[in-house]
Amino acid sequence: MRMNRWLEVAGVVCVGMLLVAAARRQEMPADAAYKNPRLPVEERVNDLISRMTLEEKVSQLGQTADAIPRLGVPEYNWWNEGLHGVARAGTAVVFPQAIGLAATFDEPWMKRLAEVISTEFRAKYAATRHADGGADWYRGLTVWSPNINIFRDPRWGRGQETYGEDPYLTARMGVAFVTGLQGDDPLHWKVVATPKHFAVHSGPEATRHEVDVQVSRHDMEETYLPAFRATVMEAHAGSVMCAYNSVNGQPACGNMALLEEHLRKDWGFQGYVVSDCGAIADIPDGHHFTKTIEGGVAAAFEAGTDLVCGSPRTRVQREREALIAAMHSGILPESVIDRSLRRLFMARFRLGMFDPPALDPYSRIAPSEFDTEDHRRLALETARKSIVLLKNEGGMLPIQKTPGAIAVIGPNADNLDALVGNYAGTPGQPVTVLAGIRARFPEARVEYVQGTGLVGPLTRTDARVDEERQAVEAAKRADLVVAVMGLSPRIEGEEMEVHAEGFSGGDRTSLDLPKPQERLLELVTALRKPTVLVLMSGSAVAVNWADAHVPAILEAWYPGGEGGTAVAEALAGDFSPAGRLPITFYKSIEQLPPFDDYSMAKRTYRYFGGKPLYPFGYGLSYTKFEYGRARVGPEEIESDETVTVSVEVKNTGAMDGEEVVELYLRHAGFEGAPIRALSGFSRVTLHRGETRTVTFSLGGRALSMVDREGHRRIVPGKVEVWVGGGQPGGRAGLKKAAGAKAEFVIHGERGLPD
Repeated sequence: MRMNRWLEVAGVVCVGMLLVAAARRQEMPADAAYKNPRLPVEERVNDLISRMTLEEKVSQLGQTADAIPRLGVPEYNWWNEGLHGVARAGTAVVFPQAIGLAATFDEPWMKRLAEVISTEFRAKYAATRHADGGADWYRGLTVWSPNINIFRDPRWGRGQETYGEDPYLTARMGVAFVTGLQGDDPLHWKVVATPKHFAVHSGPEATRHEVDVQVSRHDMEETYLPAFRATVMEAHAGSVMCAYNSVNGQPACGNMALLEEHLRKDWGFQGYVVSDCGAIADIPDGHHFTKTIEGGVAAAFEAGTDLVCGSPRTRVQREREALIAAMHSGILPESVIDRSLRRLFMARFRLGMFDPPALDPYSRIAPSEFDTEDHRRLALETARKSIVLLKNEGGMLPIQKTPGAIAVIGPNADNLDALVGNYAGTPGQPVTVLAGIRARFPEARVEYVQGTGLVGPLTRTDARVDEERQAVEAAKRADLVVAVMGLSPRIEGEEMEVHAEGFSGGDRTSLDLPKPQERLLELVTALRKPTVLVLMSGSAVAVNWADAHVPAILEAWYPGGEGGTAVAEALAGDFSPAGRLPITFYKSIEQLPPFDDYSMAKRTYRYFGGKPLYPFGYGLSYTKFEYGRARVGPEEIESDETVTVSVEVKNTGAMDGEEVVELYLRHAGFEGAPIRALSGFSRVTLHRGETRTVTFSLGGRALSMVDREGHRRIVPGKVEVWVGGGQPGGRAGLKKAAGAKAEFVIHGERGLPD
C-alpha cells in the first residue's frame, strides 16, 4: 500500500512538472512583462526567468549563453577583454599596457581614456551583433577588466596587467577605469566592467590552479582587498571575476568569506560574479576541495559565483552537465540558480539588450567609432604621460642638436609585441621606436641593427659574434646610440611555455636584463658614444650595470600603438617626461622573500627596508620643481574629522612640464604600519615660472590603519606627512626628491567598517 501510494504521489508530481515545462515552452505573448520597457527592470527579469525551463536556465550560466528563440533571448558570449583597449577583436586603439597607465599617476586621464575604450567596445558591438541582438566572442559588452591585483613581486609575468604594487594607487586608477567604462547614464551601462582576480591572485603562474594562498587578516585588509572594495563601493562595478587560487583553505570561486562576507555583505555588491576560465573545474581537479565536478559547481554557486567561464578547450559543456546533475540530485537548489540568473539578466537588461535601441543612449555610437584619429591622439598623449626618466647624467637628454647619424639597436627597437603587451588589440597604424626616431629626426641618418634576440642570438649560436659586430660597427658610425631593450609579452605573461635563462612559465627567475642584451649593451657603451637605453617592459628590470655606465635611461613600458612616436619625442625634448614608477625596481631577487610567500613583510616600498635601484614613485624631469612649506589645517583633529594638506609647487626650470605631487603618511609607533603609505597624488601642469597650490583632503579611511587582527581603525597619535615629487629621500646616491614635511595629531579612536 505504501509503495502504491508513493508511486501515485510521484506520478502526480511528474505530471505537474511536465505541465509546468509544457507551459514554459509555449510561445510568449507580445505583452509579456519582461518585454515592457516601462516596467521596473527587476520585475521584467523575474518575469523572464519564471518562463524558463531548467535546461534553458542552465544554458544561460556559461560564457557562451544559448539563444532561447521562443522567449526572444538572443545568444550572447560574455567573454570580452579590455585591459588597455578593445582586445582580440581586430583593429582598435591600443593604449599603453596597464602598468604604463599606472605610471601616469593621472586619475582623471584614466577615466577619459576608459571612456574612449568603452566607445570602441560599443562600436564593435554595433558592427557585429546579430540581427537578434546577440554578440560573438570578444564582441560583447561585458568586459573582463581591469586587473587590480597587487603587483607584490616583480617576478610575476602578469604584473604588466596591473596598476602596480600600491593599494591606494591601484584603487584610484581602478575606480577611474571602471567609472569610465560603465558610463554615467542612470538606467543603462555603456559596458560592464569586471575587476579581477578576486582575490590575492599574483603568481606564480605554474601553481595557480592548485595553490592555497595563506594570507593574514592584516595583509588582506591592508593590501589585497582595498582596490576591490573601492571599485565595488565607489565605482559600482557591475561584475567581479573570482580567481584560480584558494585563499585560506577555500577556492576563490567557492570562498564564502570573499564572495559572501566581504563582497555581498560588507560591500553591498549587487552585480554578478564570473569565474576565471576553468576555475570551477579547478575546485575538484586542482584544489580537491570537492570530490566531483557536481560538488564543485554546487560549492561555487552556493558561495556566490554566478557565471562559469569554462576551460578554453571544453568551453562550458562539462560544467553545464554538472549543474543539471547537481540540481537533479538535490545538492544544488534551483533557487540558487535563479538568484544567479537574476544577477546576469539584470546586467543584460541594463546594457539595453532587451529594449528598443531608441531607449539606449549608447546605441547611437556608430560602428565606425574605433581606432579613430582622435582616439590615436589620446593614445599618443597617454604614452607620453607614461614614460619615466630613470637617469639623465649631465643633462644628456633632451637631445640639443639633431645628430648626423643615429644607431638604433636592440631587440625591441622594431618589435610590435613590445608596443602592445598582452591582452591587446591590433593597432591600425603602429609606430615602433625605430619608426618614431626616423620620423622625428628626418635629417639624421638612422641605421638599425637588432644585434641580438631577447634571450638569445638571432640565429645560430656561432653567429652571435657577427650580429654583435654589426651592431658595434653601426654604433661606431653614429653620433648617438639608442639601445631599445628589455622584455616582451613573448617571454613574460600568463601561463606561458617559455624555457630560457631567467624565465619560467611566463614568470621570471631573475630581474636582470637578459644576458645577451646586457652583453650587447656593454660592447656598445665601451665605445663611449652618447648612449640612451630605452627599456620596454611590463615589469621592473634590474639594470644595475646600465645605471652605473649608461648616461640616460628611459622606461617606456609597453607603450601602445603610438609608443614609438612618444619615445622619439621624449628623446627630442618635445615634452618633459613626468611618469612615475608604480613598482619598486629592486637591485636583484636577493632583496625579495620567496616568490610563493604571500606575506607582505619585506615587500614593496611600504614594507621593504633595503635600498632599491629605483624606488616606487620615482621619476626625473627635464625641468625643475621647487616646493614651498607644507601647510596642515587643523594641526590637531578628532578621529571623525578631516585634515587638509596644501603646498605650493613652482616650475623653476627652463621648460614647461608636468609634476606628479605625491603625498605619503607615516603613523609612527603603530604595530604593523607600513614604513610610509601613498595617500594622495595629483598630476599638475606648470608652465615655466608658474606656481600652483596643490591641496589634499584626508579623512576616514585615508587616515586609518589596520591592526594585526585585520580591523581598520583610526588611532590616536602623531602622523608624519611628506608631500613632494617622490618618496622622501628619493634615490640613494642622488639629490633628494623635492618636497616638504609636516605633521598633525589625531585625538581619539574610531573603528571603520570592513
